[in-house]
Amino acid sequence: MTRTEHRINFGPYTAIATARGGALRELRHEGRDLVIGFGADGEIPDYRGVICAPWPNRLADGRYSFEGKDFQAVVNEEERGTALHGLVFRAEWELQEHTASSVRLGTRIEPGDGYPGCLDVSVDYELRADGLHSTVRAENVGVDAAPYGVCPHPYLVAGPAPLDEWTVQIPATEFMEASADRLLPRGMAGVEGHAFDFRTGKTLGAVEIDHAFTGLIPGPDGLAAVRVHDPSGTGVELEWDGAWPWLQIHTADKPAGPSRLGLAVEPMTCPPDAFNSGTDVLRLAPGESHEAGWTIRAISS
Repeated sequence: MTRTEHRINFGPYTAIATARGGALRELRHEGRDLVIGFGADGEIPDYRGVICAPWPNRLADGRYSFEGKDFQAVVNEEERGTALHGLVFRAEWELQEHTASSVRLGTRIEPGDGYPGCLDVSVDYELRADGLHSTVRAENVGVDAAPYGVCPHPYLVAGPAPLDEWTVQIPATEFMEASADRLLPRGMAGVEGHAFDFRTGKTLGAVEIDHAFTGLIPGPDGLAAVRVHDPSGTGVELEWDGAWPWLQIHTADKPAGPSRLGLAVEPMTCPPDAFNSGTDVLRLAPGESHEAGWTIRAISS
């Protein structure tokens, strides 16, 4: 383990958080992986487990305007011409607190050509008897207002069977249609009668998804959850609160190399390209803050 990694444990759960991207590198229950992990050194593949802020998903051409000023973020997804997943996934986050069962990491977003605000962003990972509870918080510590959105980026693992054999339940009534070439928004559609209708749970099969969902259906406790089960009887659940009105699902399809290793489940505060559409973008005035939480836990059939 490198000095930038922080192990936590509670009961049957163990986890490792890393300074790289504030990411969840590993989460296990009784030794079974609940997320796709990655190595202790080097680049994080496929944004596994990182925190995406101050915008989630894609920003067309990296360009947007905010309160009368134009900004140009770095286009890091060159093949699609987008600025993908914000500004902090490559940052080295600092350790702020660490106990046997919890860890808090933090980083600062400085203003510049790509972003107007100065934000302190932190993420808490805490293991409890019922899973890994996480909270991401952003505070505007600058002098100018700033647009804001965020999402976590874990890839869930239900069990040893291939992804196509997993049973998936997604509590969403609508999805955002995306352009085939750039995966940018084209409009909204209902899931009724569509291959993306997983409201009651069904086998994933060969369905390929890299889309944002909304019209989320919470349970009686006000929380919504994606549940994924393996034919062996093991499973995993990601549950989130009302601070996240959007959800990105990605079946991790790859044109080459290992493909469909897990299911990316990403609660989002706003949809793709929100800094241009304005949809659900949060405006953080100086001194204002925002926080949102989610939980990942082992489940069984």
